[in-house]
Amino acid sequence: MQARSALFDLYGDYLRSRGGRAPVAALVRLLAPLGVAPPAVRTAVSRMVRQGWLDPLRLATGPGYSITPKAARRLDEAGARIYRTGRITWDGRFDLLVLTTPTARRDRQRLAANLSFLGYGTLDEHTWVATRTSEDVDVLLEEAGVRYERFTAAHAAGTPGAMAVVRRAWDLGAIGRAYERFVAQQRPMLAGVTVRSGDEEAYAARFRLVHAWRTFLFRDPQLPPALLPERWPGTAAAGFFDRHASRLRPAADRYVEQCLDAGNRTVRQKGR
Repeated sequence: MQARSALFDLYGDYLRSRGGRAPVAALVRLLAPLGVAPPAVRTAVSRMVRQGWLDPLRLATGPGYSITPKAARRLDEAGARIYRTGRITWDGRFDLLVLTTPTARRDRQRLAANLSFLGYGTLDEHTWVATRTSEDVDVLLEEAGVRYERFTAAHAAGTPGAMAVVRRAWDLGAIGRAYERFVAQQRPMLAGVTVRSGDEEAYAARFRLVHAWRTFLFRDPQLPPALLPERWPGTAAAGFFDRHASRLRPAADRYVEQCLDAGNRTVRQKGR
């Protein structure tokens, strides 16, 4: 598990609701059960500061970092998609982007990953399509220095024609198989975490579950039901994720509070 990815998960799933800030020592403690070493945490934090995701600050317990407004928007959007708190609707129209592709391979990869996260799929090298508009896409493309045109489009053939566009933009078969693999891989690991397991073990298992589920934000555009195949594997996988994420949440929250409180206890002891 990469430290930067783990930090996004940590802030989004646990720290966003606790003020979006934490001391460095707590970040190190919270990522230790995932096998992320302290030097990797500090390197990733510095990188996220440079990229505008975190701001350094001084806490009573020592140096720490808080999320920026940019990070808060990204984490809130990711959280809504991870836990599907918003209803997926469709008005029959597509958001269509025709852009000038960056020449550098690394820039193309970064742009593709960001557009995929926002729910866009490719019709060809220069044309991207989504079933919902994104408020962030204009800012993303302008910051990347990409020239583009943006259109709203409806297929003349209605839903059948729209389904053909969807199957061209996304490999739904591959995405469906990825959902099936997710369940097959997670089931045996989660079965070993019971009410007799410790809080740290439950926290680590839940963290890995959410981390694996989060990868679908870059693969699955969360299409409206009318455009999905029958018996879509993503539906069963979402139910599986919800059950185990909810089951392990109380123990995971206790472990997070314990790690955050460790620094406060040290401060109180020094103040005596």
